[in-house]
Amino acid sequence: MSAQFRFPRFFVTTPAPCPYIPGRSERKVFTELSGAHAAELNDALGRIGFRRSQGVAYRPSCQDCTACISVRVVAGEFKPNASQRKLLRRHADLDISACKPWTTEEQFALLRRYLAARHPGGGMAEMDELDFADMVEQTPVDTLVVEYREPSVNGRPGRLVGACLTDRQADGLSMVYSFFEPDEGVRQGLGTFIILDHILRAAQSGLAYVYLGYWVEQSPRMQYKTRYQPLERLGPGGWVRMAPPVAASTSAGKAAMPAKDGVVRAAE
Repeated sequence: MSAQFRFPRFFVTTPAPCPYIPGRSERKVFTELSGAHAAELNDALGRIGFRRSQGVAYRPSCQDCTACISVRVVAGEFKPNASQRKLLRRHADLDISACKPWTTEEQFALLRRYLAARHPGGGMAEMDELDFADMVEQTPVDTLVVEYREPSVNGRPGRLVGACLTDRQADGLSMVYSFFEPDEGVRQGLGTFIILDHILRAAQSGLAYVYLGYWVEQSPRMQYKTRYQPLERLGPGGWVRMAPPVAASTSAGKAAMPAKDGVVRAAE
């Protein structure tokens, strides 16, 4: 009897400048996602910290650095805080739809505005329509594009203000890439709202987690991921709970404090 699942072949990229920590270099290990068992392989690799890009699953494999930590929100236990509840009410009028992974001119125009305002010097800044189509449409797994639109007017769809390329895995939703209207005067807090919507969407579907990709403690632009609690991080021993962000001031008595490994422990 022949094996149904062939062990994948892994490859390593050449070192390149790290996009998160100045002065360091990054290296990735990756494998191809193809064939009848691509979705199963993607699920298995996702649980050990891999991310998907088109038909490839990858994760950091840097020499002498383990700063990139995979994190996921425990969707069923998530309870929005006061500011998150306010944001959910503010954007409750948006029309939200899960679409097949096909690109549109409207999506690309929104992406271009987002990149120009938020990541003008990033690696995606020169992306053209064909690159964008490849990113969205080349997927061997269960992928969708969640669109966020202004309310419809006279039966016509409202303006697109946000979108997220999302993989549905066996145990959760993996947010591959999100982008949104960068003008805060149009819709404030859209990036946060898109994550909140995915957490609630996962919980309503009975999915355990929302995978947020990598968190880097030394990178200020990564700290927003710790606002979604409970949050788990992947370590050598598997997934463990991370401590919530520590407030500027704490009350007297024993408090929950984060150890160096991110596990919640009682303060001495």
